[in-house]
Amino acid sequence: MTDDVTALTQLVLHERQGRDREWWDAMLESYAPDAEVRLSWFRGSGAEFVDQSRRMAGRGDRAVHRLGPAVVDVHGGRALVELPAVIEVTTELDGVEAVLASYARLLHRAVRTGNGWRIASLDPLYERDTLTPGIPGSTVRVDEEELRKYRVPYRFLAYVLGRRGYGVGDDLYGDDRPDEVAGVYAEAHHWLNPAGRKP
Repeated sequence: MTDDVTALTQLVLHERQGRDREWWDAMLESYAPDAEVRLSWFRGSGAEFVDQSRRMAGRGDRAVHRLGPAVVDVHGGRALVELPAVIEVTTELDGVEAVLASYARLLHRAVRTGNGWRIASLDPLYERDTLTPGIPGSTVRVDEEELRKYRVPYRFLAYVLGRRGYGVGDDLYGDDRPDEVAGVYAEAHHWLNPAGRKP
C-alpha cells in the first residue's frame, strides 16, 4: 500500500511537471490509453490533452502549477488521487501585465496497468481565482459586464482564457454548486469501491 501511495503521488506530480516543463512524452506516459480529461478549456482523451497542451504552449500560453500534498485512496487496481493546485498564468490584458491564480482540487482516477499506475481521468473542482497586476502600481481593468457571464469559482480564468480565444463551459465542477461537487465525490468513491463506505 505504501509503495502504491508513493507511486500514485509521483504519477500525478510527474504529469503536472511534464505539463509545466513541456516534457510532452513524460506527460503522455502518465495517462492510460483510454483516459478522459475534462477541464476549463479542454475535453477529450489524455492523448488529445497532451497534444492540445503542446499547441497551447506553442502559442505562448503557459501555466505553472503550485501543488499541495496529495490525498490517495487505493482499492485493488483502482485509486483516487486528489491534488490541491494553484494554476498561475502570467498574461497581458489591454497592454497591462496581469497574473491569474486559479485555485482548484485536481481529482484523478487511476488504474493499475501492466506498465504501472496510469491516470484514467482528470477533473478539476474549482474553488476561486484572482487576477492581480504583474507590476506593482499598475491597474488591471476588466469588462465587468463580460465578467458577470462567468461563474464565481473560475470567472477570471474564463475571462482570461476567453480573451486568448479559448472557450470555457458553464458546467464545470465548482464550489458554488456544492450538490454537484458532493455527487462527483460520491460517484468517484463508488467507482473506487462499489461496496465500500462512502465519505
